[in-house]
Amino acid sequence: MALAQRPALLSYQLEVERCYIDGMQLAAKSPAQSQIVLNTLMMPEHANHFGNVHGGIIMKLADEAAAIAAMRHAQKPAVTVAMDSMTFRHPVHIGEIVTCTAAITYTHNSSMEVTVNVTAEEPITGKTTYTNSAHLVFVALDDQGRPSHVPPLLLSTDAERKRYAEGKLRQERRLADRKRAEASSP
Repeated sequence: MALAQRPALLSYQLEVERCYIDGMQLAAKSPAQSQIVLNTLMMPEHANHFGNVHGGIIMKLADEAAAIAAMRHAQKPAVTVAMDSMTFRHPVHIGEIVTCTAAITYTHNSSMEVTVNVTAEEPITGKTTYTNSAHLVFVALDDQGRPSHVPPLLLSTDAERKRYAEGKLRQERRLADRKRAEASSP
């Protein structure tokens, strides 16, 4: 492991070690334990006025896939609190199968970042096109509807550690943006 990578890894290990709630440690979970793949056939009712699938339908599917992954990870109800921008790189057509693959990429206290990658498959030819991705943030809720701690992520690969570090940076940016917005609002 390169020396430059060690501080992030050590920081992550400390976060995992400190995840104690009421004297009990929450068991870390790998991203694979909560990953979800949601497949949906696009039908005429999903079309916009151009005959392609409406972007709002794809956003809804991404949110649903992310919610399932978040609830699987937390083993509690979870609600969406943020969605980073979603840029559509290619249109999705009626008759294609939209696949949303959602995985937890970052956790902290009660929040979870879920990355959703979206593809469209032409079922006859099997041609698959990457259409977009998004990062969504969820908060786990306890029985009284208040934020509740979530298990840390158990990261086994360099790719998982990289996604975690990138998620942490995104969350820091989101919090700074929110703080600036609150300071500038009347």
